[in-house]
Amino acid sequence: MFTGIIETTGTIAQLSAASGQGIVVWIDAPGLDFSDVKLGDSIASNGVCLTVTALNGTSFRADVSGETVSKTLFGSYKKGQRINLEKALLPTTRLGGHLVSGHVDGIAIIKGIEKTGNSWQVFVTPPAELARYIAHKGSVTIDGISLTVNELTADGFRLTIVPHTAQETTIADLKSGSQVHIEVDLIARYLERLLQAPSTNSNTGISLDLLAKSGFL
Repeated sequence: MFTGIIETTGTIAQLSAASGQGIVVWIDAPGLDFSDVKLGDSIASNGVCLTVTALNGTSFRADVSGETVSKTLFGSYKKGQRINLEKALLPTTRLGGHLVSGHVDGIAIIKGIEKTGNSWQVFVTPPAELARYIAHKGSVTIDGISLTVNELTADGFRLTIVPHTAQETTIADLKSGSQVHIEVDLIARYLERLLQAPSTNSNTGISLDLLAKSGFL
């Protein structure tokens, strides 16, 4: 699990094909603290949970499965690509963002970016099947970054990016037409599953009306 608070950005140092249409990737991250990283640990890379399979100074290697390649943008990444990095959270970690699984839900499109004062308004169009999970003032993860939805639009939502986020992440690299990884809020996913699942106890008291009154809908 992660928080969506990016620790540093890294660059893809090497990409090579692996069996099963997978990829082996080396990521150089001189800004990441590797003192507590060991083989088998998880590092979110542009929002994709990758397992560390080798370490070499300030770089780590990860195997990207064919399944992950098919669901993410890793198949189109090139050497030198900048990516956001975050180590898995600890029980003592401050939850500055929101709970993020590192399992990408889909690919969203940046429809436009507007500068307002010292911030940027970023307009995002998610896959149609994910739109129902996006809520005004709710949380969403874009390329591993925990962000707040400031407005729902006709075809997606608007984010406000402050200077610190632009400086510390790859968000400043984006432009109109860019593709990004999106992960919706876990709570929305579980609420949907709870409402869809057959009830084993008719006295639970959970209903759409109760959830709406409690601010979940």
